[in-house]
Amino acid sequence: MPIYTQENTLRLARRYRNAKRAYLLVNPLQAKHLPVSPAAALDMMEALGRRLAERYPGASLVVGFAETATAIGAAAARCLGEACVYLHTTREPFSPDEHWISFCEEHSHAVEQTLCADHLEAYLARTDTVIFLDDEISTGKTLRNMIAQLRERYPALGEKTLVAASILNRVSPEDEALLRQAGICCEYLVKLPQQDYTAAVADIAVEEAQAAAPAEVTFRSRTLPGLETGDPRWGVEMGTYARQCGQAARMAAEALDLPAAGRVLVLGTEECMYPALMLGAELERRGYTVRCHATTRSPIGVCDRPGYPIRCGVKLPSFYDPARTTYLYDLDRYDAAVVVSDTPRPDTDALVALTGALMAYGTEKIYYVRRGSDVWYL
Repeated sequence: MPIYTQENTLRLARRYRNAKRAYLLVNPLQAKHLPVSPAAALDMMEALGRRLAERYPGASLVVGFAETATAIGAAAARCLGEACVYLHTTREPFSPDEHWISFCEEHSHAVEQTLCADHLEAYLARTDTVIFLDDEISTGKTLRNMIAQLRERYPALGEKTLVAASILNRVSPEDEALLRQAGICCEYLVKLPQQDYTAAVADIAVEEAQAAAPAEVTFRSRTLPGLETGDPRWGVEMGTYARQCGQAARMAAEALDLPAAGRVLVLGTEECMYPALMLGAELERRGYTVRCHATTRSPIGVCDRPGYPIRCGVKLPSFYDPARTTYLYDLDRYDAAVVVSDTPRPDTDALVALTGALMAYGTEKIYYVRRGSDVWYL
């Protein structure tokens, strides 16, 4: 079983023109900003999940944070049992018919987040512990503010054990005392030392990712029943959701005409990371060399300095909102690429731009799997 340390879970990058926080902690095993084996990513996520299951066996509600922790939350929740409910926050605008709770992640590039509260009272009634899960926790301020807001609306939360869980934790003793005062305990895989990350990136000269040139291609599509899954933005029972993602992964793997034993890239889109990891893991089991990562809203500086994690990047329109810019980092050449998305949008503008970026790096066999029943292919 791998041992997780600062050395294998942390790379330091500089954000591009972010006055709130100059640095970004990049986890090379997280399958977000950097390409990684899906099995390695899931192993790390499940290691945290197993730790939580051992310490909080009565936990049956996990709340993950968008966008970087959506897959971590799902993988950890799966370790807590079939009936564990997984619910993650979102930065996407959804129907006002649902009941949404809004809060802010103050240091982020995209500060506004919402949590669907349609069934939250029922979810709280069936658990003795609520686990709030992020990729890294720096001060705990966002979480303390969110929980204070939730307690006002849901007094039952005051009777629950509350856990702030993360892969990386760099909460100072003073901030950890504030979390304890708020009734929140910390769990993590890796404890980082207190250090000045702003100073560490101050002398790194970075450039902005360049806009991708759209490809002049035409995608064909065909229906593939069985790709439908639940949506953790509204809450899912992890036993059912994991089976749905597994079935969709197997069906997609059978349907895609991939080169035998080639190098395959599986890309998620923004908050849609866990289904991409599940497909990547399925392809890995079938003998392919697979790397997974995802598009992101994070503007990270690009630099060719030795040891710097973000060596190249492209800007793309979002699969969810064509007016929004997203990014993809550290592209390489692959024998095939599979893009996995849960966007409700049927258009392919973002896909055409992403295809141009992939083809510029030498990848010409490209598929697009959209939740529901669509497979698009060149």
